[in-house]
Amino acid sequence: MNFLTKLSRFLTPRRNQAERFKTIYVKCNRCGEKIRARVDLWNELSPDYEGNTLSYISRKVMMGAGHCFQQIEVQLRFDGNRRLVDEDVTGGEAIEKKEFEAQTG
Repeated sequence: MNFLTKLSRFLTPRRNQAERFKTIYVKCNRCGEKIRARVDLWNELSPDYEGNTLSYISRKVMMGAGHCFQQIEVQLRFDGNRRLVDEDVTGGEAIEKKEFEAQTG
């Protein structure tokens, strides 16, 4: 390994892998299927340039594995520290992890 590679690894801040992803849970309005998806906080967020403070947005379109094929659109808004601030779901509703695990076991 050359000197520049070692120096780069030393100077690059290490992030916790658990902080990299945000898991979202939704329930389909049509069939009631519960669906889980992950948002990569390092790569899937787009900066939102409206307003004076830094924020990020992300949009996911999800579809279950059942026979319904209803598309569920989720729009997420994050603050400058990539913490979830707002969640808007179309075609379904946001649910908690506990409710998702109750169905899947």
